[in-house]
Amino acid sequence: MSTAASETLADRAYARIRTAIAAGKLAPGDKVTERGLAERLEISATPVREALRRLELDGLIERTGPRTVTVAAIRDAAIDDLAEVEVGLRGLVARFAARHATPDQLDNLDAILDEADDLLILLKQRQQKGQPTDRHLGAFLDTMQRFNDAVNSCAHNPVLIRMLEQSRVFINPERRELLLERVAADDTFGLDRYASHRALVRALRAGDSATAERVVLEDAQGGLAQLRSPSRTATAAAAAAAAPAAAQPAGTVHG
Repeated sequence: MSTAASETLADRAYARIRTAIAAGKLAPGDKVTERGLAERLEISATPVREALRRLELDGLIERTGPRTVTVAAIRDAAIDDLAEVEVGLRGLVARFAARHATPDQLDNLDAILDEADDLLILLKQRQQKGQPTDRHLGAFLDTMQRFNDAVNSCAHNPVLIRMLEQSRVFINPERRELLLERVAADDTFGLDRYASHRALVRALRAGDSATAERVVLEDAQGGLAQLRSPSRTATAAAAAAAAPAAAQPAGTVHG
């Protein structure tokens, strides 16, 4: 295996293990082995070993044997540190985007949100009729990922975007999986944050870097907090089940 390929697999293993810790799928005190993680990730032990070295430096795991580690009890504080970095970098991306976005890029952002609006209407209609929404929800999440990627492109700063990707608490596939889990428990999950996307585009069009940064910081902080708090959706689901059907709003989530 080439060094470049090995580093890529190590990066992937690092991101996926870190996400599992952030989401609570690997809880404080859980013991895992290099071989077990390699089988779980379907890669060899070498990149897993490198990923675990990095996670140990992050304070997320503790080495308990030559090939065995334990998820650190202080992982919440360590994950909070990573989340703070990610949120800060997202705000910085928005600030750069307000300075450098082209008219065509801004028009594209509006067009993507128009697609998302149409999908939201369709999702609400299908929810109200009790029809399946999995395919439409997947299309909506794909659309919002396109929006996020387009905002990143508006910054015209590839170094900053690489730093953002490296700092992400949840990698894209795992983030999507968590979003779907939360929506299954509470179909209004994240709806309160959807309007922030239009506010962001307005700020970008005005070249208002301070407002663009503030909008993104608030959205990113709320999104990460919700993804890391499954108890919120469990409570909401229980409340919804106890409420009259007519009082239950229809909605969905954005990434």
